[in-house]
Amino acid sequence: MPGAVPDHNRQKKIAAINDMTGFGRCSLAAEIPVISRLGVQCCAVPTAILSNHTGFASCFLDDYTRHFRAYTAEWKKLDLRFRGILTGFLGSEEQFVLVEEFLDTFAGADTVICVDPVMGDNGCAYRSYTPAMCTAMGGLVRRAHIITPNLTEACLLTGTAYHEGVWHRRELLALLAALRAMGPEKIVVTGIPQGEFIANLAADGDAPPRLIRQHRIGESRSGVGDVFSAVIAADAVCGAPFLPSVCRASSFVKKCIRRTVEMGIPRTDGLCLEEVLGQLRPWKGEDHEQHPV
Repeated sequence: MPGAVPDHNRQKKIAAINDMTGFGRCSLAAEIPVISRLGVQCCAVPTAILSNHTGFASCFLDDYTRHFRAYTAEWKKLDLRFRGILTGFLGSEEQFVLVEEFLDTFAGADTVICVDPVMGDNGCAYRSYTPAMCTAMGGLVRRAHIITPNLTEACLLTGTAYHEGVWHRRELLALLAALRAMGPEKIVVTGIPQGEFIANLAADGDAPPRLIRQHRIGESRSGVGDVFSAVIAADAVCGAPFLPSVCRASSFVKKCIRRTVEMGIPRTDGLCLEEVLGQLRPWKGEDHEQHPV
């Protein structure tokens, strides 16, 4: 009909707030193909543009903080609505304020808020992370329905002392209880060392938590957490149960890592997810045991 206002909300959409890295397959560069493959439109909100990630000897970086409000104001004009909002690495205290504003504007009653609290690894916060930013991440976590911290980030969020080696069940349950007290209903703590295994501890509400283990393959790489959280977020807006979603996210990441190691890809270059992306399928209520990926 002439003059009719176009409806831009006929498809499920996730707003992904993260940096865009041209080379290195992390952040938005990893999230966009995974979310799209899972049948959800991924709408990117870049917090910075990088030629390659900071794990390389040098990189070009353009901070997009100053553009954030003008960028998202155009989405408001279009009346965009999102079934999910996924947040990743944030580079300053100001960006936390901007993300909170974004949630106030775009998170509806049925919007799934998924926070990947990218703060650190190997027991330490990233050098760019200040105590004020760690506190701000705690505020963001309190608004989330789903969080996907690694073990280091779970410790930073809860004030738990980090240690190397095996984490015992009582320690993990105490860590999980502290995260639950912050508000999120669905939690998965990733990257837990278990000897020859790497484990993810998942909890959904009052259901008993589940430890999901995979054999350790190769070294840690950039983009692993981004791929994992992208599967979790896309599955959530498609109605997938949380624990099966964690299982298939874990399985897909393992396949990515195995193929990356087989191809001899440098650690800095991330996961060669293109090689196995075709094995990932949108969630349509299949039995997980028969259709794990």
